[in-house]
Amino acid sequence: MADIILYGIPNCDTVKKARKWLDAQGIGYTFHDYKKEGADPAKLAAWIAAAGVDTVLNRRGTTWRKLSDADKADVDAARAVRLLEANPSMIKRPVVEYPGGLLVGFDEGEWAAALQ
Repeated sequence: MADIILYGIPNCDTVKKARKWLDAQGIGYTFHDYKKEGADPAKLAAWIAAAGVDTVLNRRGTTWRKLSDADKADVDAARAVRLLEANPSMIKRPVVEYPGGLLVGFDEGEWAAALQ
């Protein structure tokens, strides 16, 4: 399967597991590093439209916890895009775009069903 793009941060343990899994399955992909390449607001908006704010926005990380209460209040899709563009480490990782779909987070069963 071609045209798979994996978005993440190279030193993230979950991204490492996902990359290892893809390599073991012989599935080719392009890696997009948020730290170096940033997060495209149009893509963020599309991911949120497809999967929902609660799926794409990682509220368990330290970056989220460091935000002010005002920044955390009333996060709708438009506000989430702004927050994630400014703080790409708050995007749940990894995100995979593949022909016909989107995967957020790493779940081996879900990935096998979608990508094999």
